Amino acid sequence: MRPVSVWQWSLWGLLLCLLCSSCLGSPSPSTAPEKRAGSQGLRFRLAGFPRKPFEGRVEIQRAGEWGTICDDDFTLQAAHVLCRELGFTEATGWTHSAKYGPGTGRIWLDNLSCSGTERSVTECASRGWGNSDCTHDEDAGVICKDERLPGFSDSNVIEVEHHLQVEEVRIRPAVGRGRRPLPVTEGLVEVRLPDGWSQVCDKGWSAHNSHVVCGMLGFPSEKRVNVAFYRPIIKLKAKPKPRVGRGPIKRLLAQRQQHSFGLHGVACVGTEAHLSLCSLEFYRANDTTRCPGGGPAVVSCVPSPLYAASSGQKKQQSKPQGEARVRLKGGAHPGEGRVEVLKAGTWGTVCDRKWDLQAASVVCRELGFGSAREALSGARMGQGMGAIHLSEVRCSGQEPSLWKCPHRNITAEDCSHSQDAGVRCNLPYTGVETKIRLSGGRSRHEGRVEVQTGGPGSLRWGLICGDDWGTLEAMVACRQLGLGYANHGLQETWYWDSGNITEVVMSGVHCTGTELSLDQCAHHGTHVACKRTGSHFTAGVICSETASDLLLHSALVQETAYIEDRPLHMLYCAAEENCLASSARSANWPYGHRRLLRFSSQIHNLGRADFRPKAGRHSWVWHECHGHYHSMDIFTHYDILTPNGTKVAEGHKASFCLEDTECQEDVSKRYECANFGEQGITVGCWDLYRHDIDCQWIDITDVKPGNYILQVVINPNFEVAESDFTNNAMKCNCKYDGHRIWVHNCHIGDAFSEEANRRFERYPGQTSNQII
Repeated sequence: MRPVSVWQWSLWGLLLCLLCSSCLGSPSPSTAPEKRAGSQGLRFRLAGFPRKPFEGRVEIQRAGEWGTICDDDFTLQAAHVLCRELGFTEATGWTHSAKYGPGTGRIWLDNLSCSGTERSVTECASRGWGNSDCTHDEDAGVICKDERLPGFSDSNVIEVEHHLQVEEVRIRPAVGRGRRPLPVTEGLVEVRLPDGWSQVCDKGWSAHNSHVVCGMLGFPSEKRVNVAFYRPIIKLKAKPKPRVGRGPIKRLLAQRQQHSFGLHGVACVGTEAHLSLCSLEFYRANDTTRCPGGGPAVVSCVPSPLYAASSGQKKQQSKPQGEARVRLKGGAHPGEGRVEVLKAGTWGTVCDRKWDLQAASVVCRELGFGSAREALSGARMGQGMGAIHLSEVRCSGQEPSLWKCPHRNITAEDCSHSQDAGVRCNLPYTGVETKIRLSGGRSRHEGRVEVQTGGPGSLRWGLICGDDWGTLEAMVACRQLGLGYANHGLQETWYWDSGNITEVVMSGVHCTGTELSLDQCAHHGTHVACKRTGSHFTAGVICSETASDLLLHSALVQETAYIEDRPLHMLYCAAEENCLASSARSANWPYGHRRLLRFSSQIHNLGRADFRPKAGRHSWVWHECHGHYHSMDIFTHYDILTPNGTKVAEGHKASFCLEDTECQEDVSKRYECANFGEQGITVGCWDLYRHDIDCQWIDITDVKPGNYILQVVINPNFEVAESDFTNNAMKCNCKYDGHRIWVHNCHIGDAFSEEANRRFERYPGQTSNQII
């Protein structure tokens, strides 16, 4: 072979350079992202079931071996990085405790810590590849936003082989379709497979299977169904011989003769949260005979009273359950929230260690919902305050209550409120979201509220009168729309175009805030009466995915309460701001004094959004005497009540300085009143009104000695939306002998409930207003 000369190489180089534009410094455009050096040699995939294409257990292939990631210290920031590795724009959530089933092989990463901005998971801190003390019961998963990165090159992403799985389940009524009220509780079981909806052969169908199906559909339990009623569907021949009086039903059933079976074997234990977790046998395309001698599986579910009332069913008489010991707090929708349990008369939270779908499902069914859709960790529904009662809860799924599950009592060092457990339960489909809509807004989360009224054949859309429309009504509207919490309830909507809808069809709406739809709120009915007419004076809402949640530190009130006799000449500013009893107006100023009950109040924001004053800073009012701005007219009410609830003294606090006094270790202050700064309370921070600040008191000059109740209510007029208003009140026992005062038994949470009232009734001497 002849050697190649240098000159010949240069000719070849020139030719290659002409063919390759990159040699000339003008690269051709490409939609593929730059190859990430950190991800070279790694491949990613989502696995497990039940799941959608954008969620699942995260698996990584390294050195030719597939493995998983441990959920220890896993955060949403790590999920963001992994979702981008998988070609999605971002993460919307993450899962723990092998929600999508345990993986196999190595656990490649443990204690993964990401800031969320890394270009590759290799840039995140961890214990090192393959160094883990976890089991596959702790495999982490991600829920990515169903939006792909533009131009993403998926050469490093492998889609795991999809085995046939059930994605959704529904009940189809066999007769009377369209006439039965929602929710549908009885009918044929249908499952959605990749090819569409299919029926299930009832051979071997058990009560356990029905229990799982009903749980998925939002019902806590099932009952035996009269299968004989459905047998005509199965036994009917092609040309049935009509029977007297049964012809219409036979013809109706004959229309449903055509069956499409997709499953011929279902074997559930009864504790599964999803049908895909049961043993399933699918029909194949080449199966010629399907379900010989059998028919479609039928279930009958029992709704909780909350949903039975909406479907027109009679409420079942249940045995008295006594005092509720489990509740959900902080959720925007029914059946979701932070799990709280009652122990020794005190509500506390549950640590998320080993928290899984089985435990979450026990909670959901106990509260009258279906099985759990998600078991939430990391205080996804906001942090609680006070005790953490349970940890390492391990339920089989058959327990009637969370308290029946094995668990470990917890000490203060074991867990923090940043690990509070939560749930999202399956709910029955009621169709309430189809009877409300928003119009004219800048986004789908805001606009004028339009509701559907009338009966079949006369349905029409109309507006709601804006009179007295407020935060509580907006909360119900946003809940019915499925848009989360209410940011604002607007009585005037000048800047939103009402479109073609101008008729007002509802007025006088008054809600408690807990209703599932506006129909359940009090209103004028068919008679519409508005003080102000016109489409600009109709109800509007601005909804939000998150909300604040204020909570008073009750122990501090109890510890700091005392009496001060303050000279009148030191109270001119307080009198100007109406911080004294009405009798102070006739006092002999500047001589004499007023008797004040003083205490400190520390108000925490435990929600998922900052608490901001309703009015913008342009509307704040300057008070020259005290030298500050008021951002809310009334931020807190202070009252002294007799045992029967009669108010004998009152005070209030305008939010002249709503700010972050202190914060948790990992939270930075954002609000400070000084120099006309922004006012508010950051999530994870608290605002402290010290006992020695003006107006931080109740004027008890005219109160006689006796036994009383001290009541403090935050955000009393619901001016600012919160995720939970039931914890805004605090009550304390209060004994006053004319010289000294004793404040004790302070507690928060549902202070206006019957439970709280019974608690005070048990207090000795509380029925008498005499010194004991």
